[in-house]
Amino acid sequence: MHEPDFLLRATIAAPAKAVYEALTDPAALRVWLAEHAEVELPARYAFWGRFTPDGAEPHQRLLHADERTISFAWTVEGHETTVEFQLDEDGDGTVLTLSQADLPSFEDVLADRAGAFGATSTFWSLAVANLADYLAGRPLTPMVDFTSPELRAEVVIDATPEAVFDSLVNPGQVGRWMGAKVDIEPWAGGRYAMGGFDLDPGGITFAEFEPGRKATLRFADGLLSSWELEGSAGGTRITFVQSGFDATNPPYPGWAGWLSGVADLRAFHELPGWRPGWRKMAIAGVPAGFEPDHEA
Repeated sequence: MHEPDFLLRATIAAPAKAVYEALTDPAALRVWLAEHAEVELPARYAFWGRFTPDGAEPHQRLLHADERTISFAWTVEGHETTVEFQLDEDGDGTVLTLSQADLPSFEDVLADRAGAFGATSTFWSLAVANLADYLAGRPLTPMVDFTSPELRAEVVIDATPEAVFDSLVNPGQVGRWMGAKVDIEPWAGGRYAMGGFDLDPGGITFAEFEPGRKATLRFADGLLSSWELEGSAGGTRITFVQSGFDATNPPYPGWAGWLSGVADLRAFHELPGWRPGWRKMAIAGVPAGFEPDHEA
């Protein structure tokens, strides 16, 4: 396999045999990964559908499969990449290492020049979070619909609206569940910067800010990202929406990345003794301080 452009290492609270079955059982894959899936080892490993980048039909070619490793070529919008899953025992759990090579540059992804091809790494971040929740018997985070220009998702979190809102705007709290430095000025007109103000001195600001209820971020290119909270049976129903973009080129990479963060946010509030599931995430070309990193 080529040197990976994307590397994700996560601890999953399930035996390696259970993780392997979830990675290779088509019925399981159709729950946590994709709308459609077909697996016939050692000949075929395929997934496609509206929840898969460039998923109108399957574009995978199995390269290798054994009891601990699965690797396949995956062509997305004409670009062939190479993906590998590797499983290692870790006490009662499993360390899943996922790597992918031959991805677009980070600069092209940020500039929305990579389309669905640019969403493959954040697609995997969300998928692995949903894999962990699937194996734990927890509700899954909504997937990205790569056929729709509507970027909207709703989840229920077992915590009060005040606690959830604080975890979205308090830099210390955000840094814990997101695993990356974020500088935030929590008021209308205040700045919000992934990686810190040194990396992004003022490109994102709060267009709306109603403590405990609603906030909207405005990006320099006009993109709006909002969340609205309401109490729900002792918990919080939270709706996330992104708007203000070119409907012919939805920002799927960022939306998938945000939804993977929502999965972490849910776990942060709901799991007793929570600790980050990511051991490490690395993306080629990402500036220091921007990428999540929970190296054990």
